[in-house]
Amino acid sequence: MRHDRIKKRMFGVVAALVAVVAVLLAVFWYHAAQRSAGETLPELANRKETIHLWYTDDALTDYLNSKTLEFYNNTDIRVNVQLVSGLEYLEAVNAASLDEEADTPDLYILSNDSLEKAYLAGLATQLPDSAPIYDEQLFHQAARNAVLYDGKYVACPLYFETSALLYNKTYLQQIADEANGAGGDDSEDRGENPEETAGQSVTADQLIPTSIVDILTFADQYSTPENVEYFFRWDVSDIFYNYFFIGNYISVGGDAGDDKTLIDIYNTESVSSLKVYQELNQFFSIDTKETNYDTILQEFQEGRTIYTIATSDCIRKLDEAAKNGEFGYEYGVAKLPDINQELTTKGMSVTNALVLNGYSEHKESAGRLMEYLVRDASTDLYSMTGKLSSVTQSVNGNEHAAVFMDNYQESVPMPKMLETGNFWVELEICFAKVWGGEDANTQLRQLSEQIKTQLVGEPVTEASIEDPHVELLPAVEYEEGTGELDVTPETPSSPE
Repeated sequence: MRHDRIKKRMFGVVAALVAVVAVLLAVFWYHAAQRSAGETLPELANRKETIHLWYTDDALTDYLNSKTLEFYNNTDIRVNVQLVSGLEYLEAVNAASLDEEADTPDLYILSNDSLEKAYLAGLATQLPDSAPIYDEQLFHQAARNAVLYDGKYVACPLYFETSALLYNKTYLQQIADEANGAGGDDSEDRGENPEETAGQSVTADQLIPTSIVDILTFADQYSTPENVEYFFRWDVSDIFYNYFFIGNYISVGGDAGDDKTLIDIYNTESVSSLKVYQELNQFFSIDTKETNYDTILQEFQEGRTIYTIATSDCIRKLDEAAKNGEFGYEYGVAKLPDINQELTTKGMSVTNALVLNGYSEHKESAGRLMEYLVRDASTDLYSMTGKLSSVTQSVNGNEHAAVFMDNYQESVPMPKMLETGNFWVELEICFAKVWGGEDANTQLRQLSEQIKTQLVGEPVTEASIEDPHVELLPAVEYEEGTGELDVTPETPSSPE
């Protein structure tokens, strides 16, 4: 009996050894086969689908690394996040896409003005119906126009930049308090009808201007706090802060900026608006060579300016300065002011979007990442990067961001057409010349001729428009350094 038990035990051991040897041989041959394919066992064990996301702005680094890790934990899809130089960026995307040994960027972030170039090169593709861009609850029409090309959505908005009116809320309250303290009898001095204003008080909200005329009128009617040097000051050297003056009256490519047949730069309203812009030089003598956006925002932070035109980066900068004790005022953000009751304004915007590479072999997974970044990760974008998400619900609870979103909704996206790639530079030159005293009518006509010539490939001559007579206010001179306007007797403007 004992002998039989020993035989059975030995038989079991032998059988187990045979099984182990069989497994080892199977692993060996599998290992050898895979090594011949250039992979090791650890690589096989760790192999998962990997997609590549490219971007150019280092401010996004922590955000993208964090959100792609969350995406991996939810989907088991790895994301290689790569910061790439913004110089020749699209060319680098193209080179990596065509190089069989390189990692193709499956998804990348690109400004909307380069979308035509990307699409025509095969580096952007029409998004499927399941993409978040088709959800009208996520994006307003301006954001959707920014990524629309040839009737197709070829990218999905991620974040935007546009301009708004920035004002010192503390100063407006002080001005209102001082005006109210002077009593109701000061209405005649302010040029108001005493019967209409009797018993009424001025509120700080009433001093938030809705037009350039309002700003000039307030400067004439009210005394400014002692520290104020400039009532209204903005970067006249940068088209991003100037564009709103004529943005409502010119079109380069239509609403989506991609239609070569819709070019309207030279018209009576655009000339009138630019003439008003030129007239402001006599009120606010701003030296284009000595000022820029950073210096003007610093002046605002120091309490030397009441109103300025700013981009959304001002929110984070001023909030951080306040926390550090470097900004001792309350501030507010408002919609861009019109020029007057007849001439309205519209700002410019640039939208940075997620683009699905047409050369990607992982379009489905890249599309899932796009969906995640837009639907699930947009609420953290501002807090982690200082950039405002294009998703409408992302600004809930941030009143200043909400105003920039309102301005974005009414803005004009940068055009996508390759032939108009120099338009913004040329428009900025046009503004600089007009600010310096050159004729607004002539400069706009020449700009229109240049852009149309580039589009049609042959010289275009515009019929001259009769020079409109424009007068913003009676002859006034702004006294820089005092925050005051000195009003001289009313005289007609001399024609140019």
